[in-house]
Amino acid sequence: MKKVRDIMTTDVDCCTPLDNVYEVASKMRDLDVGAIPIVENGKLLGMITDRDLVVRGIAEKHPGSNQVTNVMSDHLITISPEESLAEASELMSEHQIRRLPVVENGHLIGIVSLGDLAIHNYSDDQAGDALSEISEH
Repeated sequence: MKKVRDIMTTDVDCCTPLDNVYEVASKMRDLDVGAIPIVENGKLLGMITDRDLVVRGIAEKHPGSNQVTNVMSDHLITISPEESLAEASELMSEHQIRRLPVVENGHLIGIVSLGDLAIHNYSDDQAGDALSEISEH
């Protein structure tokens, strides 16, 4: 049985609490990603998504110089690298999220996404079910 460690992305670009939302948005654009973890000394503090930038940044008229800590999500659902892919899928479905930070001893070591589950031949039915549940309102 495959574990999260087997399929997670380990080369994860991050920002720090000292960065501003403009820097995060630029990094998202340059890397073509929709989420950037906020890390300090290896410890995961939060995550900022493209949706966070719009809903908590632009829509609330925060300038691009606003610190990421004012816009990021800091109540994160994370997973251990030793958990099963079924557990990852279940967490994503339950919390309606597309990306799970993988944390070991409080430190970010990777991210597993819904796409990772689908690409790595994890049951198409389960990946589809997770996507359906994530997409519900």
